[in-house]
Amino acid sequence: MMIYNIKNNTCQEEIFNVNIFIMSDKINILIVEDEIKVAETIKSYLEKEGFNASFAILGSAAVNILNEKTFNLIILDLMLPDISGEEICKMVRKTSDVPIIVLTAKSSEDSKVNVLNTGADDYLIKPVSPRELVARVKAVLRRAGLFSENSAVPYNDGLSIDFASRTVKKNDIEITLTPNEYKLLKFLAQNAGRYFSREDLIEGAIGAKYDGYDRAVDSHIKNLRQKIEDNPKSPKYIVTQYGVGYKFAGTKI
Repeated sequence: MMIYNIKNNTCQEEIFNVNIFIMSDKINILIVEDEIKVAETIKSYLEKEGFNASFAILGSAAVNILNEKTFNLIILDLMLPDISGEEICKMVRKTSDVPIIVLTAKSSEDSKVNVLNTGADDYLIKPVSPRELVARVKAVLRRAGLFSENSAVPYNDGLSIDFASRTVKKNDIEITLTPNEYKLLKFLAQNAGRYFSREDLIEGAIGAKYDGYDRAVDSHIKNLRQKIEDNPKSPKYIVTQYGVGYKFAGTKI
């Protein structure tokens, strides 16, 4: 993943922990806001709701980020110190239909009509409560078919998998999985009841470009069981039949 240095408008590679990798699979939102405290507050509220949020305080930085990474929604201030929000909205609309929520102190009807005609999906006038903004974000994403609050699939004994946001919970507590652990769980759960060999799992779940040993699948499964099973030595979700492979034995409720 890339981290963007907003102050000097550059980007650099950064190594993240496992939890950040999982977050990167969620809905990605870019906040374009020159007031850092406002941007940080919005980012915090969005992340509490399970979204992955980044922010830029310059329009030029936002344009560079948008050229490098795909986002599911943009929260856009109009009064930026370099490029206006209106211009950014026009540039985005030339190549993308990503939802845009304008958040600005401009309260005139002309400004609102102009920006909505340019392609914004919603218009909020500052100050606005973070809770209302989060609610607007969810509403816009729902209209775009990108978000559902009821997308989690519940299984026996407290396990739930939200395939839309790629989050896994046990007894309502979110579990941090590595990318390969999540891929294996997703593949097995979506093909519940069928046994798969290590080779099947590498090809169908992890990907043909996986360069690890096939025995590494056993390690991923072992770690996955430690996280989702009540008793990893007597698993209820991922079971083994020796000489055949692994299957997902959980039942939907």
